[in-house]
Amino acid sequence: MEFDPKTHEGKSIIEKLAKLKYELQHNRPLTPLEDDGHPDIAPYNKELEQRGNPVWHDVPWLYSECYLYRRIETFFALSKHWKGYDVFARQKMSTFKSSRPAVLELAARYRELAKEAGSGKGADGKSPEEVEQAEKLLFSEMCEICLWGNATDLSLLTSLTYEDIQKLQGSEARKASQSNIIVNDLDAAFAVMQKARKDKKDGERRVDIVLDNSGFELFVDLILAGYLLSTGLATTIVLHPKRLPWFVSDVTPKDFSDLLNCMVDPQAFYTAPDDSGKTFPPLSDSEVSDVQFLFEQWSNFHQDGRLIMRPHSFWTTQGCYWRLPHLAPELFEDLKESELVLFKGDLNYRKLTNDAQWDTTTPFTTAIGPMGPKSDIRVLAFRTCKADTVVGLQAGEDERLRQLPGGGGDQARKWAWSGKWAVVSFSDGKA
Repeated sequence: MEFDPKTHEGKSIIEKLAKLKYELQHNRPLTPLEDDGHPDIAPYNKELEQRGNPVWHDVPWLYSECYLYRRIETFFALSKHWKGYDVFARQKMSTFKSSRPAVLELAARYRELAKEAGSGKGADGKSPEEVEQAEKLLFSEMCEICLWGNATDLSLLTSLTYEDIQKLQGSEARKASQSNIIVNDLDAAFAVMQKARKDKKDGERRVDIVLDNSGFELFVDLILAGYLLSTGLATTIVLHPKRLPWFVSDVTPKDFSDLLNCMVDPQAFYTAPDDSGKTFPPLSDSEVSDVQFLFEQWSNFHQDGRLIMRPHSFWTTQGCYWRLPHLAPELFEDLKESELVLFKGDLNYRKLTNDAQWDTTTPFTTAIGPMGPKSDIRVLAFRTCKADTVVGLQAGEDERLRQLPGGGGDQARKWAWSGKWAVVSFSDGKA
């Protein structure tokens, strides 16, 4: 049998993954990362040394999670034939395919809204106050779609079937989940964007989105981005993906282009058999047209420089965002140019709040430290709760949630682990 260097190298990477799994399961010490040529390796290893070369079962969760994915990246970055390979890519695209019903529903709804915004019909016969109230409600709906989009976080979907994924999405699921938003600062966020549109009518109004998961969640992020651009609430959207494959399903620049490529021919993408050989019914002409409308609009926004993809190495560092002003001062200064910086998902929320054991009544503005008041950055965090750290709750709310079935009682804050509850937290660092 002829020697295949790519296969040989692939087997070597699998051996390294197995070794990593063994070390984690058997509580071995974390070892220094191999130098793959990127400047973030030295800070990872320096912090590992400063933490006293800990073992896997006795190391801060945030550092160990980031270390895990950064170490996996070195296996591929140091290879010849697998450099740049995203080991999670197939999962990302299969999950997006599983989201077909919600994609089609949102595509049809969005197309109507975009056309209405472009024609100005939404304002016909309405007073300025009625128009503003309608816009506020629509903004809230778009944001809630965006918020619950990470119900398909791949790291939590190991046991879900295609049908389960469908149940997590769609308009009825969103209505049922609305009461589960236990902190909701959307009105304050809308107010600052509405004011910016009035005060800077002919000027630049930029919104940044620090992305979380790819697939359906990226799709809903783009729905929100397209809505903000279509209605003039923003003139430019800057998307911040990860530089490398991260936390299974986090967005890399390639995921953005892969998503658009799926939408060029939605009929082919959504009817192709899956890995099990299961086939799917064809899309109607209107469904194909709706998805292609999105593809054309988003592609045009991207080509016009109004929808920008801007990766930065800071987003895959091992620490929290309290370090941003010192570790990446140029990124910190750049975010000040934005009217609003939207941070998506649980990990971004944990990094914003230093992943600390705050009292749950601690104000969000306090918990985000140098990203908060007087930072000159407006922060809006969309997060479905999947970890203990949560702030900004009313007194007694944590205790109430703990007493619900599965809430954890006095033992643990289990209610905050499932993704059933959400927070939308705002800090106006420009005030």
